[in-house]
Amino acid sequence: MRFLVKDNCLVPLRDSEDSLPISQIPTILQPLLNPTFPYNPNLQLLLTGKQLLLDDLTFPLEEIQEHYENGYITYRKGIEFRRNKPICSRCGNMAENLFARFPCARCGEICLYCRKCLMMGRISACTPLLGWNGPAPEHHLPENILRWKGQLSLGQQNASNRVVETVKNMTDLLVWAVCGAGKTEVLFAGIESALAAQKRVCIATPRTDVVLELTPRLKSAFPGISVASLYGGSEDRHLYAPLTIATTHQLLRFYHAFDTIILDEVDAFPYTAEESLQYAAVQARKPESSMIYLTATPNEKWQRECRTGKRSFTTIPARFHRHPLPIPHFTWCGNWQKQLKKEKLPANILTWIKKRLENNKQALLFFPHIRLMEKALPVLRKLAPEIEAVHAEDPDRKEKVQKMRKKVIPLLLTTTILERGVTFPNIDVAVVGAEDDIFTESALVQIAGRAGRSKDFPNGVVTFFHFGKTEAMLKARKQITVMNHEGVRKGLIDE
Repeated sequence: MRFLVKDNCLVPLRDSEDSLPISQIPTILQPLLNPTFPYNPNLQLLLTGKQLLLDDLTFPLEEIQEHYENGYITYRKGIEFRRNKPICSRCGNMAENLFARFPCARCGEICLYCRKCLMMGRISACTPLLGWNGPAPEHHLPENILRWKGQLSLGQQNASNRVVETVKNMTDLLVWAVCGAGKTEVLFAGIESALAAQKRVCIATPRTDVVLELTPRLKSAFPGISVASLYGGSEDRHLYAPLTIATTHQLLRFYHAFDTIILDEVDAFPYTAEESLQYAAVQARKPESSMIYLTATPNEKWQRECRTGKRSFTTIPARFHRHPLPIPHFTWCGNWQKQLKKEKLPANILTWIKKRLENNKQALLFFPHIRLMEKALPVLRKLAPEIEAVHAEDPDRKEKVQKMRKKVIPLLLTTTILERGVTFPNIDVAVVGAEDDIFTESALVQIAGRAGRSKDFPNGVVTFFHFGKTEAMLKARKQITVMNHEGVRKGLIDE
C-alpha cells in the first residue's frame, strides 16, 4: 500500500509518483472525529482495541478510508524506523536477522517485512495497522454479573480483596499463590468489579489447553457476559467481548484494548522466553489500566523485588484444604543414565515404583529428556504393562492424560510437559535425574505441586532422585518450606 498526504489526510494510492509506503511518511495524520458520521457498527466491533491488517478486514477499502477521513479509524505504521533501524510495531522485534525483504506487489518496491510475527499475517514497511478511534461498543450487563456461589478460604479472600483494590485503583499486582491454591476463584470478584464499571478484562495464559479449561469455568461464573476465547484457529477471533480469555500470542492483535489484564503463569514458557509476548501484553493494556500477574513460582528477580518492597504483591501460601504442601525428599540414585544404557534403573527407583504399584497408588515419574524416558519405559513395563509415557510431541497425549484420570494407567512417565496445568486427585510424584539443568527451581516447585492437591487426599509423597544436589533443588525445597511456614503463621494451615 502506498499513501499520498492530501488535505491533512492519508490517501491510499496504488501507483502515484508522489505517494510513499506508510513507513516513509514522517507523521501519520489523524483527522478529527466527526460526531455526525454514520459509522459502521460492524467495523466498530471488529477494530475496537485491535491492531489489524487490511487483509484481516472484509470491508471495502473505500469504506475503511471514509471512516479514517471522519476520524473513526486510525492508521499506524506496521514498521517504524528509529535511527534507520527497523522496529515491528506489532511484536516489538528489533533483531535485524528477523527482518527480510521481498519484491512487494502492493508498493512496487523491495519491501522490508518482519519474520518474527509472520504467523499473524505479514507486516511490511508499506503495511498500515488499523485501529478504532470512535466510541467503544457498550456492554449490556445482567443484573447479577457474578453467579458463582462458592466459598473462598481466608487466604483466597485476602488475595481477592487485593485484586479488587488493584482493579479499582488501576495499578499492578503480583498474586504469588502456591500450586493448587485456587487462583481462578480469587479473580472472580475483581473481574465482577471491572465489568460493573464498564471495563474490559482479558485473562491471558501461555498455553491453549489452559484457555480451553478456563473458558467454560468463566462462562459458568459469568453466564450473562459475552466471553471471547482466543487461541490459534479459534472461531472467536473477531468477537468483541467485555471478557476475553486468550493465549499470550493472541495479544499481538490487540492495542490499548483492556482496562484490566490478568497474566496467568507468567513464569511459564513461552511467555518467559519470548520478549514479543511481553511486549504484546504491555501494548494490549490501555495507558491507564491494571495488570495482575499470577504465578506459583516467580523468578528470582521478582522474589527479590517482593522482599525489598519494589513490587506490589500478595501471597496465598496455603491450599484451601488447610494442609501443608508436600516437602520433596532428596534421594541419591547414583549414575542412573549409565545404568539406563544397560537397560536397568537404580534399585531405589524400582523399589519406589513397586511400592506404589503394590498399594494401587498412582504416580507421575518425571524424566529430563524424551530419549531417556523412552529408554526407561520398556524397563518399567516389566513391572506393569499398563505403564505409559507422554511428552509434548505425543499425538496421544490428551488420551493418556484422560486414562490417567480414569485410573487406567497406574504410573505415567512424563517430561516437564505435565509440570503444570494438570490435576490428579491422589498421586505421588518422583523426578528421575533432578540434577539436570531442565529442572529449574520453578519447574521443581511446579512438579512438587502436582501432589496433595485434593481435599480428600491432601498428602502426597514427592521424591527427587538425583546424582548430585543442585542449587535449583535446594531453592525449590526452601521455597516450599517457606510457604508452609507462612501458611502456619497466617493461620491458613492446621498444624
